[in-house]
Amino acid sequence: MRISCLSLLSFLFLTSAVAAAEIRDANRLLRASNVASQFESITVLQTQNIIRTYSSIMAISADVELPQWIKQEIAACYEQAFAWEKFEDGIAQILLDNFSKDEMTLLTDFYRSKGLPPTEIPNFKVAIAKGEMIQQLTADYIFANSDGCAEHDIDLILGFLADPQLESNKTLAAE
Repeated sequence: MRISCLSLLSFLFLTSAVAAAEIRDANRLLRASNVASQFESITVLQTQNIIRTYSSIMAISADVELPQWIKQEIAACYEQAFAWEKFEDGIAQILLDNFSKDEMTLLTDFYRSKGLPPTEIPNFKVAIAKGEMIQQLTADYIFANSDGCAEHDIDLILGFLADPQLESNKTLAAE
């Protein structure tokens, strides 16, 4: 009995060491491909588009300009809700689940401009072909694991529109 417990503990230790090495490979690929920076840039652009849309709706339907403080609160919500750190581990796991160790090494070397041996071109094509699937899995993961900010945004805007001072400001501006 004692030997089997010791064997089990050794197996668990070895398994966790292998898993840690594999997750390091996935994280190395994420760093080499600069995904964090791209993720943050896309978040900023999408936040700007959302704020622009809210501003347009407010201007057209309520004839009111969206105040800067609301724009800043909306931007802060998206920055927090879609912070890279919240998704990094899950995205690394998606890479780990869908790429072999060799594919991750090949892609990491490619992103680090280490070149691609001609004999690895077929393997590289196989890895690249998984890109669309990885992208969809990542989008699904982000959607399933994000709080979003739509309710927060709506509450802010409706609260602003319900402010009685707003009507007097609009009347003063029209005079």
